[in-house]
Amino acid sequence: MTTLETAQKLGLLPEEFEKIKEILGKIPNFTELSAYSVMWSEHCSYKNSIVWLKKLPKKSARILAEAGQENAGLVDIGDGLACAFKIESHNHPSALEPYQGAATGVGGINRDIFTMGARPIAQMNTLRFGDIKNEKTKHLLKGVVKGIGDYGNAFGIPTVAGELYFDECYQVNPLVNAFSAGIVDINKTASAIAFGVGNPVFIVGSATGKDGIHGAAFASKDITEDSAKDLPSVQVGDPFQEKLLLEATLEIIDKNLVIGVQDMGAAGIICSTAEMSAKGESGMIIDLDKVPLRQHNMQAWEILLSESQERMLVVGIKGKENEIQEVFEKWDLHAVQIGEVTDTKRLEFYQHKEKVADMPAESLVLGGGAPIYHREYKEPTYFQEYKKFDINQVNEPKTETEFQKIVRFLLSSPNICSRRWVYEQYDSMVGTANLSINKPSDAGVVLIKNQQGESMDKAIVISVDCNGRYVYANPKIGAMIAVCESARNVVCAGGEPVAITNNLNFGNPYHHEVYWHFVESIQGIIESCEALETPVTGGNVSFYNQYQTQNEKGETITKPVFPTPTIGMLGLMDNLENHTSLAFSAVGDLIYLVGEPKNDISSSEYLYAYHQIKASPTPDFDLQNEVSLQKTIKKLIQEKMIISAHDISDGGLFVTLVESALVNQLGFEVKKEERFSSIRSDAFWFGESQSRVVVSVKPNNKENFEKSCQAYFLGKVAKENFVVGTQIWISTQEANDLYQNTLAKLIEG
Repeated sequence: MTTLETAQKLGLLPEEFEKIKEILGKIPNFTELSAYSVMWSEHCSYKNSIVWLKKLPKKSARILAEAGQENAGLVDIGDGLACAFKIESHNHPSALEPYQGAATGVGGINRDIFTMGARPIAQMNTLRFGDIKNEKTKHLLKGVVKGIGDYGNAFGIPTVAGELYFDECYQVNPLVNAFSAGIVDINKTASAIAFGVGNPVFIVGSATGKDGIHGAAFASKDITEDSAKDLPSVQVGDPFQEKLLLEATLEIIDKNLVIGVQDMGAAGIICSTAEMSAKGESGMIIDLDKVPLRQHNMQAWEILLSESQERMLVVGIKGKENEIQEVFEKWDLHAVQIGEVTDTKRLEFYQHKEKVADMPAESLVLGGGAPIYHREYKEPTYFQEYKKFDINQVNEPKTETEFQKIVRFLLSSPNICSRRWVYEQYDSMVGTANLSINKPSDAGVVLIKNQQGESMDKAIVISVDCNGRYVYANPKIGAMIAVCESARNVVCAGGEPVAITNNLNFGNPYHHEVYWHFVESIQGIIESCEALETPVTGGNVSFYNQYQTQNEKGETITKPVFPTPTIGMLGLMDNLENHTSLAFSAVGDLIYLVGEPKNDISSSEYLYAYHQIKASPTPDFDLQNEVSLQKTIKKLIQEKMIISAHDISDGGLFVTLVESALVNQLGFEVKKEERFSSIRSDAFWFGESQSRVVVSVKPNNKENFEKSCQAYFLGKVAKENFVVGTQIWISTQEANDLYQNTLAKLIEG
């Protein structure tokens, strides 16, 4: 007999326990209560976020599956093809066991793609860690990067882009967000649904063990000193098994042997059976004795809640059982019928010939019986204080020596320097079905082949972006910037932004100031997505990203990480000639700034890290200016006016110029023109005001370019050295050493 105390230990609220009793018409047994505890956790039910998620724009002519309908978003990309894409977090597991936490995050997001019938062709990731000089940070970073690299490389999917930030707020609770995209014939898509009385229910892939039990509940609470006890909640991955599962799943979908397919991720069997049944307004009878197990004497609730990796639930077509099993036998995988579909709308689970749980399927899921909460929120006291920042409180550097010092600091900042140490552990060219274009661009560009394996004059263009520091300074504007920068990167690479997926990483939703961060961020995403016409296809909410620290009195307090609504942007390139590099290509090419410079250093790396001034608003941003800028860059690329395009972000204009020059080991000679005399030099070179792009132009195209848009001449590409006015601020060789090698030295040193 379960009690309120039992329910609370499982993470349920008293009113939720009462609701479960009302639904079942009895006191739930432990297996049933365990099922509700994971299905009603924030991780599975979105009970504290759904009221706001419903407000996100979700429709466009290209959207084939709206947010929440399927395992991943699905977008029509023309020529009878669709792109399935999604981003999800594996933050808490990575905090405890970084290698497996990150690896299984990669595995899970790829399963979400191929359960749609799509073959994954590209991955990205976005990572946040604490102080890079801290030994624990180094341990976490090394484990996460190796986990992502080993799993992705073995699975055979290239990693083509990503981002990495460091800040003390992520010291205990790193953020590990994984993105995957795949291509599918529109007529060969699969759905996560169950219907048809008597249709067989299979569990396929790996055997079920005790790893990952209560993983969803673990992801729905704070990280504390006691979290190490939750290590069994971290799953263990096998990329080679997943590769076999991919091929077998795509084959049964292609042969029209199935009604529905769902990944067994968070909450395992109970989640898959509940969600598929609820969507199809059906039920299931499941015999847990038939589930292949890795360990003896597993109890019913352990089997239901296990999050063992590389498993799927498949609802087949009655009469096709042998054909389904033959496919999985060919790929040396389990395919065991564990039950069948009913018309009762209930989930009935049996073990040792006894019914161990009986629940209405709909009562377990979002939109059915799962609770929905309207949380209170309030503006934090710091917010108005941040607005009081005055640029004049910072002394403007006057000498060349000061500027040279700043340049060296920024190029060796762990938030700016090259991520080569990371991406060299990833294979960007693995797999032969769809090769990525290894040409440095602001976004990942991945070629598409048709269903016959023939190359097409088409690519997807993908980017992930978010600066948590901006979002903390102003959640609404910071989230708008995250959407717009992700789109700007796609545009600068030559793509057309079409849709987003998001990973909303926040603290404890019961804290009113944290929930204010969340609400404001959602409103920012809504405004930007509507302006850019990039609907939201789905994603993930990750709450409870917090850490414990000591205050000035020596007391232990809990603080949230920076609010980090990561945006994964999907773009299309219908003409590969539009692919545009960020790199300067030849000495003598002209360098221009498109977009208005501002007298602004707010929330910049220069202000935050160099001057150690943490309290300032977001960088200058105007949504209409951003929309106009992106239209201008698209036009310049389509009309072949520019050679390169690189958006200005972390580190400001000077860092952007250096990044464009270093690709081909070139230099530049630039100056700040008299027309910008009202803008401080540090703001001009190091400020991070938005909606600006550096482009390069062939000299013989100068007149046509200047007629086609408003742009500001900065200077020319040079053979070597980075010259501002008449002074060498840094040599190409020294800049390259600082930029390329600092991260490895910080991590390995």
